[in-house]
Order: sequence, then C-alpha cells, then structure tokens
Amino acid sequence: MTTVGILGGGQLARMMALAGARLGLRFSVMDTSADACAGQFAPLVVGDYRDRDALAAFASGIDIATFDFENVPAGAAQWLSERVPMFPNPRALATSQDRLAEKRLFVELGIPVPAFIAVDSRDGLDTAVAELGTPCILKTRRLGYDGKGQFRIRDAADADAAWAALGGQAAAGGLILEAFVPFERELSVVAVRSRDGEFRAWPLTENWHVDGVLSASLAPADVEPALAGRAEAHARALAEALDYVGVFALELFCRDGGLLADELAPRVHNSGHWTIEGAECSQFENHLRAVLGLPLGATRPLGRSCMLNWIGGMPDPRPVLAEPGGSWHDYGKSAREGRKVGHATLRADGDAALAGALERVGAALGREAQVEPVVRRLRQAPPAAAARATLQ
Repeated sequence: MTTVGILGGGQLARMMALAGARLGLRFSVMDTSADACAGQFAPLVVGDYRDRDALAAFASGIDIATFDFENVPAGAAQWLSERVPMFPNPRALATSQDRLAEKRLFVELGIPVPAFIAVDSRDGLDTAVAELGTPCILKTRRLGYDGKGQFRIRDAADADAAWAALGGQAAAGGLILEAFVPFERELSVVAVRSRDGEFRAWPLTENWHVDGVLSASLAPADVEPALAGRAEAHARALAEALDYVGVFALELFCRDGGLLADELAPRVHNSGHWTIEGAECSQFENHLRAVLGLPLGATRPLGRSCMLNWIGGMPDPRPVLAEPGGSWHDYGKSAREGRKVGHATLRADGDAALAGALERVGAALGREAQVEPVVRRLRQAPPAAAARATLQ
C-alpha cells in the first residue's frame, strides 16, 4: 500500500487524505503545529520544515511526497525530493513563492499581467510609484497570501505608510509594486497535469473576496467560450513550462473582456472546493491521481455549484443540509478570527434552483451579504451563457 507524504497539515491535506482513502492510499503529514487538522486523519510528524532530522524521519515513512501550501521552504522540498519522488517539483514551488519570479514567467509565456516593478529601497518605491501611478499595491515578494503582505497606495503621500508597513521585507525577501486593476470579475482556472503531460481543467470559476479572503465561488462561471479558452491556454502554458505535476490554480482578473494573471497557486485550491460535489472527479482525487501516475479523472461539472467559505467560526449546518444539493465541510479547527474553518457547497441543475437555495441559506444563517453577489450573478445570467460555460 502506497503512503503519500504531505508537507503541510491544514484543511487541504485533510481533504486530500479523505479523497485518497477510497483509492486505498495511506498518508503521513508533516506540520509545524501539533494540532494541524489533517492530523485527525493521518499520522502527524511535528517539526520545523528546515529541520533535516525531522524531514528525514518523515521521509522514512513515505513512498511519495507532495505539499498542501506554497510557503513550505523550497529548500526543504528540494532536500526531500532527493530522497523520495516529489510532485509538484521544487522549481514550481520556488517560482510561485516569489511574486517577481512568477510575474516574469507570466511575461515570458505571453500571459498578460498588471504592470509591475521590483522595489528594493525607499527611494526605489517613490520612483516606482511615479512610474506606475496611483492607485497601486505594494506587496512582499514572499510569504503573502489571503491579502496578507500587501499595502494599497492610493496616492503618493501613502508611500511613507506603505514603507513603514512592509519596508522591512525589502532586505529579507524583496518587494514588488503592482498597478491596481479595476477589475470587473475575479476568475480562476483550476487545472491538473499528469506525469505523462496529460492536461485537464475544470470549468472557469468566478470568485468573490472579502478583505482579501475568498468568500464565495460559482462554477461554471458565466463566460464566453473564447475567454474560457484563453484562461485554459494560459494555465496549460504554465504547466508545461514548469513541467508541473498535480493540481494548481491560476487566479485571474477580468477587465474589458480581457484577462490579467494575478498569481499561481501550486496546490489544490480554495476556489476548487466545489469540485468535491460538483464535478465528476474532484481536485483532490485528481491531484493524487496525477502525483501517483494514475489516469486522470473527468473534470466535467455536475450542474451549477456555489462554495461558501466559513471564516472565523462555523455557522449552523442545518440550513445547508436541508437543501437537496447541500454539502457541509467542517475542518475540525477551533474558531479564530480570520481563520478558514470550513465551507459549504450548494449544487443544483439550474440557475434559478441554485439562486433559491442560496437565498434560503443566506436568510437562515444571516449571511445575506455573502450570498447576494452570487445570487445576483445567477439571476442575471442569460441561460445560453450558462449552457455554454457548462459545456467547457
């Protein structure tokens, strides 16, 4: 029986282990925290990722390795990959960990991105702001996610505050200034590539964020086939350039009918959680299939799905479970402000049915504001557009 090792023991590792159980897989998880929620389902090795003794102990009990978040030190992944097969490869991980390297790869592959400039000094920030104009966003090149490590500069006078907040990272890992994108929609393409190069993508997903954290996802997104095709082509180009194996997400801004790449997430992704119930094969199972060299599963959608993220604490599950297409996911985490503790997915065969279910759940849980943008999208979506998106 194959034992899969996962660096990182959060909810993504937990859901990976749940998906792998029916494939007859065993799992071992390594995390820096003794209460990592994946440890409720798999043996947990607790240790610093840079501790070679802890890594060696972890490696001794696994046959193959992967990871569940992109801030695992690339050096640790490289060291582990020299002892057991590891997918995705450490190069993909290292590229995604540096926003500057990531943006340069997008440009190299012809994938449109917002204008950006590397920033290494206070004077350099002023120069970059003058060149890009305002508003713009100063970001750390490393260790930023869910809106962390970012500062929006609304006018040149904000540069002092931005440097005070993030300037300490200039020497440690560098900064990058990006032009602000007044986007119309946030989209993501979640895709998978196998060891032999087979590539598949799930339908494009539309996402809504609150304070930089994903609040809701709708799939398939109501988009024209040409736009979906461009998004998939961008994802395929990245996967091939990085010789990527496994699931990843490419986050995109939609503006004036075009796409701008925001970032690459080299792992199973929050915006792909809907695939557990809403697609023929979930992102978690397909990631494992790819890593193990098994045939990939179909990515076709099963109707329309909406994922609602639970942040900080879990609401009452009963309104969701009362819906015919309602599914509940509790990550087994303690409540804490800003923490992802679970999600729900509502699935239906048509827009009106899904909108109605969301309205009922939103009213019952006092989450009207969370479901409102999704319901508005469903109510205004031309049926033909939805049908086209479903066929992607």
